[in-house]
Amino acid sequence: MTQIPPPYSRRVAASDDLEVSAYLEIAQGKCGQGSAPDQPADPQREAILVIDFGSQYSRLIARRVRESKVYCEIIEHETPWESVEHLNPRGVILSGGPASVYEPGAPTAPWWVYDKGLPVLGICYGMQVLVHQLGGEVAPSARREFGHAVLHRNTQDEPLFSGLPASMPVWMSHGDRIIAPPPGFETLAYTENSPVAAIGNRRGIAGIQFHPEVVHTPDGKALLDNFVHSVCGCQALWTPANFVAGAIEDIRSKVGDGKVICALSGGVDSAVAATLIHKAVGEQLTCIFVNNGLLRREEPERVLDTFKKHLGVPLVYADASDQFLDALSEVIDPEEKRRVIGEEFIRVFEREAAWLGTANFLAQGTLYPDIIESKTPENKVAAKIKTHHNVGGLPSRMKLKLIEPLRYLFKDEVREVGLELGLAEEVVYRQPFPGPGLAIRVMGEVTKDKLEVLRAADWVVMDEIKANGLYRRLWQSFAVLTNTQTVGVTGDYRTYGHVVAVRAVTSTEAMTADWARLPYQVLARISNRIANEVPGVNRVVFDITSKPPGTIEWE
Repeated sequence: MTQIPPPYSRRVAASDDLEVSAYLEIAQGKCGQGSAPDQPADPQREAILVIDFGSQYSRLIARRVRESKVYCEIIEHETPWESVEHLNPRGVILSGGPASVYEPGAPTAPWWVYDKGLPVLGICYGMQVLVHQLGGEVAPSARREFGHAVLHRNTQDEPLFSGLPASMPVWMSHGDRIIAPPPGFETLAYTENSPVAAIGNRRGIAGIQFHPEVVHTPDGKALLDNFVHSVCGCQALWTPANFVAGAIEDIRSKVGDGKVICALSGGVDSAVAATLIHKAVGEQLTCIFVNNGLLRREEPERVLDTFKKHLGVPLVYADASDQFLDALSEVIDPEEKRRVIGEEFIRVFEREAAWLGTANFLAQGTLYPDIIESKTPENKVAAKIKTHHNVGGLPSRMKLKLIEPLRYLFKDEVREVGLELGLAEEVVYRQPFPGPGLAIRVMGEVTKDKLEVLRAADWVVMDEIKANGLYRRLWQSFAVLTNTQTVGVTGDYRTYGHVVAVRAVTSTEAMTADWARLPYQVLARISNRIANEVPGVNRVVFDITSKPPGTIEWE
């Protein structure tokens, strides 16, 4: 096991003496002056835009389009053309949403959507938007339609439905209906409760009342493929190899002869970001791994050991455990925890940067879900879920500019890029670990004693998950130290001990997640071991909440 230097010692490893493995994503997003967001690095510059009207499914639309190997980006409904022109949009999808188009202040699409001559696909509320804006009529329906329905096509030669059956199951979720399509549109399909369930015109503008992006519409993926490739004429350019080539070129143009420090956690996000940047600018990059005292048992040692095996990037190690714990004293609110941790990270990074000499850029592994979930209050239709652990904790005074080469990727896309870059599977498929670390898995105030209890419980959970061959099948699995104590019996004595919750979920990108149906014998083993091996714990519970309505983390 690698020996960890004493607190605040600094060690720059030789290029063959490095590693990647842990889990500290530092705060990202609201950056200092001059730190503009990185644009997606697709050398072909071809995209489908999803205009978000507040639907819970907008991100799924983007994922389905990307599965067709076409870049897709979610934008707000007030986004001007000048902000997206550089992406070379080939088509626009209007998402669903909770509003009714005939209500005052209901969001609508910017007129450039229709003026630029692009193909348009309106989904649910998006269909109602284009009907309303182009001269049709939308009204409340006497019979709302939620759940399964059967769609019947009126025509067999519509490119949007090419290769699809004449009748097919679809998923509906609407209370309004189309009374009259806009001039120049024909009705393409209907359901029992929706006489106008799909419309289209000769300009490539279409609307569908159902949701093709969800799994409950079995042929929905094929329909979106038709829109993206047949209607919009997009090529299959969104591949890991193309992304890597474009990202390297983009990083070089941004950095120039500047110096970059990378907030290395050891997880796949920061590992891939560091590898990309190193391929782009070589020795202009130095990675910094900060031990904030909120890591799991033996995590610092594993990070350094894994880094040594897999990456050839100069590495600085900084132990700032006491600094973080002091700053978190008496902090209870989860958002405040994130803010405090983000600020302390920047203090450490700026100190390390000064030690190294002039640094111009701070690189981080921000992902697209981090950005989506941390939408600011200025977004009028999509609510902010929380300040994501990777977004929103950076102080405005920060002098370093941000480089975030992965900020437009979903997690599974990051893994594909990691494999393209040659990273080992043990790095690429490591389960995510939150940037604030165990601070948001300790309910209430974070103390050294609580952290030790949680580390011991989490060690048991991970040990059993791996021993039973479940690690790669789960998105995340971990323990939470609740802020509750309960009565128990240990031997012949009454106890009043901590309650530990076990959380295990399945997911593909963390935007949605389902609780994992762990085998009873595994749960029994975890519970028995925690109760016997972790002092102060006398009760173990299993979290069976999906996302939504919950989030993956407890705070």
